[in-house]
Amino acid sequence: MKKGKFVISLDFELVWGVFDHITLNKKIAYFDNTRKVIPHMLACFEKHEIKVTWATVGMLFNENWEEWLANLPDEKPTYTNLKLDAYAYGLEHRSAGLDRFFFAPDLIRFIQSTPGQELATHTYSHYYCLETGQTKRQFECDLDLAKKMATQFGATLHSLVFPRNQWNPDYLFSCQERGITQLRSNPDAWYWKDTSQSTLATKLFRTGDAYLPLGSTSYPMEKVTADFVTAQPASRFLRPHHGLSFLNSLRLQRIKNEMLQAAKEGAVYHLWWHPHNFGDHPKESMEALQEIAKWYLHLQAKFGFESVTMADLTAKLY
Repeated sequence: MKKGKFVISLDFELVWGVFDHITLNKKIAYFDNTRKVIPHMLACFEKHEIKVTWATVGMLFNENWEEWLANLPDEKPTYTNLKLDAYAYGLEHRSAGLDRFFFAPDLIRFIQSTPGQELATHTYSHYYCLETGQTKRQFECDLDLAKKMATQFGATLHSLVFPRNQWNPDYLFSCQERGITQLRSNPDAWYWKDTSQSTLATKLFRTGDAYLPLGSTSYPMEKVTADFVTAQPASRFLRPHHGLSFLNSLRLQRIKNEMLQAAKEGAVYHLWWHPHNFGDHPKESMEALQEIAKWYLHLQAKFGFESVTMADLTAKLY
């Protein structure tokens, strides 16, 4: 009997993933909570023997602004939407005294020292692969720099998650050339097809799907496809804690039911979120994660449900 596979991937970004949507001085507690909760996440994963892929923005590897300024790509992205320019944003905020939200080498080393964790990439600058103005050459320069930063930490990158899930098939060969063997792809549902554009309908369905059975979730190993690199579809986004308790219960039960189905059917279930999604309600968010972790151990004991990283999953295909 096939054993189901439980994959967790985290988009580790801090400020670099959301700066175009926030006012930084209003998010100090939010990002401080994020930094504090990450070691608790890691302790939970270690205790429950859960393997996790940490898709990490390369800029977080820098120790300070001096190192950040010394690590510039050969070509920067030339987005038409200037609000997406991480380099301009960094220059504007480097004197804000909030370096801990822009750099996280301490947390990266914590990840590396925790058993079962895979250090992966979320590109160097949280690069948007479907935005107008940027080019494939600029993406390649960005990825080269991400690889360089990881090498300085003794890590080799094999897995990648496109920022904001902007899946660009034209860039897959560039990934393969740089040693990337697997990427997370989007769920197989119409409201996840184009993540660079969001309509009211796609937002409603993506939100509703977290609580109600609207779309596909787990999938057979055969659905993990290879086109230059292995594409591993996401199953479910662990949405942030909600103020309404019944929605939190629905969200958690939805995930547990999907995990159970995958374990019974010998299928893959891929859960993902951003560590900063725990920033507003760290205590309640950790309680939910603990419940998911305990449920995983139950399914592991009963059905042989197996926790794997993205790299592990690809390795099991060959």
